[in-house]
Amino acid sequence: MPLPVKNNQIHRPSMRDEVYNKLLTWIMEGVLRPGEKLLDKELAEHMGVSRTPVREALRRLEDKDLVESSANRWTRVSEISSREPEMIYPIIWTLDGLAAALALKTLVAKDFEKMEQANAVLKSALENNDPVAASKADAAFHDVYIERSQNNHLIKILQDLKVRYRRFEVFYFEGTAHAKNSLEDHKTIIATLKAGNSDLAIKTIHSNWQNSLERLKAGTRKQK
Repeated sequence: MPLPVKNNQIHRPSMRDEVYNKLLTWIMEGVLRPGEKLLDKELAEHMGVSRTPVREALRRLEDKDLVESSANRWTRVSEISSREPEMIYPIIWTLDGLAAALALKTLVAKDFEKMEQANAVLKSALENNDPVAASKADAAFHDVYIERSQNNHLIKILQDLKVRYRRFEVFYFEGTAHAKNSLEDHKTIIATLKAGNSDLAIKTIHSNWQNSLERLKAGTRKQK
């Protein structure tokens, strides 16, 4: 099982969450691939912890359908269905648009600066052909107004769904389904939110995610 060469040891006070978050990140970013066997002993040794927090983390990940197991036989990263993006993306763009509408009255100048900075990082990542950095930058852009929606239930649902979509990107595109027209979409989203035009912001957000889905579907067809 390939794991990062460099690895920071985990500190005990937050061990359970750190082990869980590290495994979640490795699955999300494709370090641990769909179908890959997960050995709790090897993972524990690599992270410098006992097997107990690793096993707890694997159970939590199984609850989120990111890990699957067969009793006393194997535990592995869940496979990805080629149909799953078409079921999840419409939910994401609907809830993402809702978050933007809710955030409209709470966004301040610093929030728009964060969005512009994230878009600049996305531009650089695309130019440098760095798919993981591009995916993180795109998530950072959308997370600004999602957090400002101040709806904890909505935020939690979107966080869980976006873990799954980042897996799709890694599997089909080695990191990102975003294209350079996402940069222009993001600029339009910023401008419409600044102007208080929620209808146009939602329309652009929907289009942004729909275009990403179409690229993902094209990537799926290429792999068949």
